[in-house]
Amino acid sequence: MIGTHRERERYALTDTESGHVWGVCAEVEGLFREPPRGTYELFGWVPDGAEVRGWVGGRVWLVPDDGTFGPWLLEDAESLGRHPGTDGLVLTGLDDYEGPPEGHRAPVRLHDGFRWLGSCREFARVLPPERPEPPLVLRGLAPSDRLRRALATGTRRALDLDEARLEIRDGRGEPLTDRLLRPKVRTWRPSSRRTDLTDLELDGHLEPVPGYVRPIWERWLAGPPDTSGAWAGLETRERGPWLDLVRERGCRLKHRARQPGHAYDLDGRHITDEPGLYLALGEAVNGPGGYFGSSPDALADCLRGNFGHTAPATLLWRDTATAREYLSHALSPEGEGYDLLGLVLDILIGGGMRVTFG
Repeated sequence: MIGTHRERERYALTDTESGHVWGVCAEVEGLFREPPRGTYELFGWVPDGAEVRGWVGGRVWLVPDDGTFGPWLLEDAESLGRHPGTDGLVLTGLDDYEGPPEGHRAPVRLHDGFRWLGSCREFARVLPPERPEPPLVLRGLAPSDRLRRALATGTRRALDLDEARLEIRDGRGEPLTDRLLRPKVRTWRPSSRRTDLTDLELDGHLEPVPGYVRPIWERWLAGPPDTSGAWAGLETRERGPWLDLVRERGCRLKHRARQPGHAYDLDGRHITDEPGLYLALGEAVNGPGGYFGSSPDALADCLRGNFGHTAPATLLWRDTATAREYLSHALSPEGEGYDLLGLVLDILIGGGMRVTFG
């Protein structure tokens, strides 16, 4: 049975320069897979308190003690525990490869943005092996006339689609997110769905969606939540990707401007981490699944307009004790302490939001 028109247009491959749509389809293979992860061996590991085990944090900062280099970031970090027979700890994560050079010998301290995890005397970094990326397969693609001509020409130049975006809509047909890639057509064949559709295989760098994020994406692909707090039962590791989708969708929406003096109500019971802070704020201002910042700078931008807020306004923040417990003692990338909750309150007040507590 052929799906609805909206289902057939869930994914669109679009040229970033001209806006031309190469084609639309309802199914994509190769979007969900594990990204390559780097490995760190931290020698002479001394934990600050409890041993570091399992998932460590969405953002773990490694701070050289000697100040020769600035801190560098290991994202989605996991601890594999102590290296057998050594005094070292093994971490894996998504590495930007912009940290100190190999062989750096100065001691390094680690923190997750809120607590110091420990220190080591030196480290060794093992980059992930080079592996060919699997193709991105667009199943049942309805190609544009321009793409049909490129496939008919069949030359290497014609099949190089330069820079493109895979634009993704939810089940209601609303823009959700996108992925940037530089696609080259590998192969194509008539689709088994219909003779006028094509199964298109593309080579090209694509930021993959890890397996643990897939249930969150599938939830959002069905459509935005219709009740607040759908994220509340998630662990911090899952709240981060949820917030990513909230941000990417929210930045694509046209928000209805409210009249000055509007009153918002914020449920603070589940603000036990930084993603929860921005998720609760977003829903207070813009309803279930709503966006209103994902960092202090982004919050300040939202307060300037175009995201549903018109100054002056009032925010009733219920149960602030939870946020004070978890967010009052944060660490900058360099490891300097600050009050994240206090900073957010200052930004809200500076943006014309009168905050009261209930």
